[in-house]
Amino acid sequence: MTRGGSREVERRLLRFLHGRDSRTRLREIHGHFLRHNLHYSNQLLSHFISICSSFNKMPYANRVFQLSPNPNIFLFNSMIKGYSLCGPFHDSITMFSNMKKRGIWPDEFTFAPLLKACANLRDLYLGLGVYKEVLVLGYERFGSIRRMVEAKKAFEEMPHRDVIVWNLMIRGFCRSGNVEMGLSLFRRMGEKSVVSWNTMISCLTESRRDEDALGLFLEMRDQGFEPDEATVVTILPICARLGEVDVGKWLHSYVESNGLYQNYVSVGNALVDFYSKCGDFERALEVFKNMPHKNVVSWNSMISGLAFNGKGELGVRLYEEMKEHNSIIPNDTTFVGVLACCVHAGLVQRGRDFFASMVMNNHIEPKLEHYGCMIDLLGRSGCVKEAYELIRMMPMNPNAALWGALLSACRSSGDMEIAEYAVKELIKLEPWNSGNYVLLSNIYAERGNWSGVEEVRVLMKGNCVDKIAGQSMVG
Repeated sequence: MTRGGSREVERRLLRFLHGRDSRTRLREIHGHFLRHNLHYSNQLLSHFISICSSFNKMPYANRVFQLSPNPNIFLFNSMIKGYSLCGPFHDSITMFSNMKKRGIWPDEFTFAPLLKACANLRDLYLGLGVYKEVLVLGYERFGSIRRMVEAKKAFEEMPHRDVIVWNLMIRGFCRSGNVEMGLSLFRRMGEKSVVSWNTMISCLTESRRDEDALGLFLEMRDQGFEPDEATVVTILPICARLGEVDVGKWLHSYVESNGLYQNYVSVGNALVDFYSKCGDFERALEVFKNMPHKNVVSWNSMISGLAFNGKGELGVRLYEEMKEHNSIIPNDTTFVGVLACCVHAGLVQRGRDFFASMVMNNHIEPKLEHYGCMIDLLGRSGCVKEAYELIRMMPMNPNAALWGALLSACRSSGDMEIAEYAVKELIKLEPWNSGNYVLLSNIYAERGNWSGVEEVRVLMKGNCVDKIAGQSMVG
C-alpha cells in the first residue's frame, strides 16, 4: 500500500472510531488495523484505547496494547488514563512503572490520571510519591496538575497524618501556586518540625512575600524552635533585602554559638552576602577570613561584596589570592564579580585581561552579564568606540541595559554618532518608552537635523507613544 493510501485508511478508521456505532464495531475496526498492517501506528492505537475506556472495555484495550511493537508516551498515557477511569486503578500505577522501565519519559499529561487513580485507591502515600515526581520534573506549572483536588480529598479522609505528609501537601500546594492553601494547612498542623517551618518560610520567600516569611521566622523562634542551616540560609537574604540588620546579627550570634557557622560553609557564605549587602564590608571580610572552610561561592560572595561596596581594587587583590588556591576553580560568577570590581576601580586594562582570560585560561564563554560589565567599564573610561565594537561582536543579542550603558557613555564623551545608533536600538527594544524618542529627537536637534526631529514625531505617533510630561522635545 502506498503512503498516501495508508493515510487514507488511517483517516477512515479514525472516522469509524469516533462514529456513533463505534461501540459495536471495535472488533471490525481492530481487524482493519491488522489487515492494513497499522498495528504499529501509536496514534491510531491511542484513539482505539481511548474509545475502549469510554465503553469500559479496558481488558480489550490491554490486549491491543500488548500487540504494539513499540508503544510510545501517547499510548502509555492512554492506558494510564483508561485505567484511572475504569479500573483496576492500581493498573495505572503498574502501567506507569512499566513505562519508566522502558526508558520512556513522562510528560505533563501522564500525572493527572495517575493522581486520580491514587485518589480512587485512597492511597495517600502512593499519591504523594507520584506528586513528588511531579515536583521533581517541574510539571506542577501545568493546569492539569495544578488542581490537587484528588490529593486533598484523600488527605482529608486519612485517619492519621504524620509530619512528612503535612509537609508534602504544604509544599505541593505552594509549588502549584496556591500559597494561601499551603499556609492554611500549615496553620492547621498540630505537631510541626523545623522542616515544616522551613518549608513554609521558603515557599513565602519564593512567592516574594519577604515580610510574611520574616514574620513566620520570628514566630518560629518565639515558639522555641531552633533554626537549622536551611533556616539561616533562607532568612539572611531576606534580612538584607528588608534592612533587618538586628535580626541578621542575632542569627550571626546564634550560628556561632550553635556550631552552624563552623559546620556549614553555606551559612558562612550567607553571612558574607548579608553583611556585604548591608554595606558593612569590613564585617563581611572578617567573617570571610574566619570561615573554617571556603568554596568558590565563598570567594565569589566576598569579591562581589567588595565590588558592591566600591572596594574594587581590594576585590581584584582577593581574586588574585583566590587563584593561589589550586582547589578553588573560578566560574562565570567569579568573573562577573571581578569585572564589576574593575568597573568600580576604573581598572580598564585589568578588566580587558580578565575578560580575555575567561576563555583562554578558564574555558568559560562570556555571558550577557560579563559583556555588560565590559561595556560599562569601557564606557566609563571613555573607550566608547571599543565598547560599541564589543557590542557588535557579541554572540547574543544585546539587551536594553547594555545599549543604555553605551548611550550614557556617549553622552559623557560627546560621541553623538554612536549615541544615535544606541538610541535607535533602544527604540527597537522598548518602542513604548517615550524617553528614548526624546533622546533621539534631541540628538537630531543638536545637529540641526530638523527632518530627523519630524521623523521621530511621526514614529512616536505611529507607535502610539505619548511624550511624558516634563520631557522636552526640541523643535
